[in-house]
Amino acid sequence: MSIRSVLASRYPLSVADPFLSLQRALQRSVDEAWGGLPANWSATTEAAAMSFALDVKEDDSAFHVSAELPGLTEKEVEVSFDDGVLTIRGKKELTRDEKKETWHIVERASGSFARRLSLTAPVDPAKIEASFEKGILSVTLPKLPQGTNNARKIDIKGA
Repeated sequence: MSIRSVLASRYPLSVADPFLSLQRALQRSVDEAWGGLPANWSATTEAAAMSFALDVKEDDSAFHVSAELPGLTEKEVEVSFDDGVLTIRGKKELTRDEKKETWHIVERASGSFARRLSLTAPVDPAKIEASFEKGILSVTLPKLPQGTNNARKIDIKGA
């Protein structure tokens, strides 16, 4: 029997899960703030609209990252790796003349985006590979063999 179920049987739900009342209060505040907007309006920001779906899988030898970047080409995306952090960035350009045309729904975002991912094991930067096909970026980050240690003793020089 879990602690949560024991607490829930003895105390009201808000005491058993103190974050539940906070979550409900926050949701009410958001609902009140956005309640007067049209039903088809999305409360996402431009930055959130420019984020992308990311899958990360780990096996014994590597991390495998897949990112959905529809409408982009490999020339519009940059992948870098520095100090244990994988960075995917790019820019999506959409051209539309909002002054001459009447738009009813605009959900496709344009602009710059970036996402950083810290990895939990040492990676061999020289062996990282990336490919791009049908709007999917795939990055393979081979792990360093176990026992490989980047730690070193630093000698202290006297004056």
